[in-house]
Amino acid sequence: MNTETLNLKILMKILNPIYPLPFGIGRLAIPMALVFLPLSACSKKKELTPVVRPVRSIVVEKREVGDPKVVSGHLRARNEVSLAFRISGRIIQRKVGVGDMVQAGQTVALLDSEVERNSRNSAQADLAAAQASLDQSEAFERRQKKLLAERVISPNEYDVALRQLKTTQAQLDAAQARLKSAEEQLSYTELKSDDAGVITEKGAEVGEVVPAGKMVLLVAQQTGRDAVFDVPAQAIRDGLSLGAPGEVWLADNPDIKVDGKVREISPQADPVTRNYQVKVELADPPPGMFLGATVVGRLKLKAQSLIEVPSSALTMIEDKPAVWVVDAKDQRTHRREIGIERHTPDSVIVAEGLSSGERVVTAGVQELHEGQTVKLLGDK
Repeated sequence: MNTETLNLKILMKILNPIYPLPFGIGRLAIPMALVFLPLSACSKKKELTPVVRPVRSIVVEKREVGDPKVVSGHLRARNEVSLAFRISGRIIQRKVGVGDMVQAGQTVALLDSEVERNSRNSAQADLAAAQASLDQSEAFERRQKKLLAERVISPNEYDVALRQLKTTQAQLDAAQARLKSAEEQLSYTELKSDDAGVITEKGAEVGEVVPAGKMVLLVAQQTGRDAVFDVPAQAIRDGLSLGAPGEVWLADNPDIKVDGKVREISPQADPVTRNYQVKVELADPPPGMFLGATVVGRLKLKAQSLIEVPSSALTMIEDKPAVWVVDAKDQRTHRREIGIERHTPDSVIVAEGLSSGERVVTAGVQELHEGQTVKLLGDK
């Protein structure tokens, strides 16, 4: 008799008084019981042992978040003035061209002024006639006044002379006003530059009949230089504001650079690019920075004290962003909802929901559940 058969008979003698079974059933049931007893014991043992999942994590801290924004643009004069005639007419002379320097008060173009000159001459003649009429009325009034004092004429006759004097005086005033208007119209046939600068564009040629207000020459005044950039709306939301410092350099020569600050942000987006125009005032630009040159600018955004976490740390709570926070006491994870200030290419700026010194899981967030014990990779 082998050992296995002996052990089976011993077991049957032990169990048969308690659970009498037919011999055939007992031969099958008892070995099966012997197989499942240790398996169920192992299963209960495994359920009681908690699963400790290894994760990667970081301790978050508040820091000044305000990374600079790098954009490209071009140089432009701070003030560009369109020189145009105030009356319509035919251009008979243009004294400067594109690239020429002009001084304040310098004549740059002329219109045919024959009509305006004739009007001025006519007004001068009317003024001379009005002045002669006034002289005659003044002399007549003096004589009538003397005769009235000698009681030679009646007061009514003197009133006529006085009324004539006032009429001629008013006519003289009107003639003077017409002459002044005619002289102004004549001066409008001469186009002058108000400030010193350089001609950057021309809008009309000699012999062309131009309407009033049409740009004839564009002058870039020598009052300063601006670097003009088109920036997306996200940069403004990220903290780009008036007065923000920046650095500008030439795209083809980074060694030529200058400091500046934002002096103007367009309140409306360009209808084509949907970007916002930003002008950076340059402080004493070097001679190598010519108008229209392509430049690159690094604009500093307004710094904010916020918390930044990697994008891999994000999870969701009812369609709201959240992260797993590790309790320092028992190393258990708890999911917490957060408020996001903005996204960057590889991280998330958290506005609320986290405090400095808390530990956040950054890898393995999809395998966690509430209250799960974790092992921090890198910890002993």
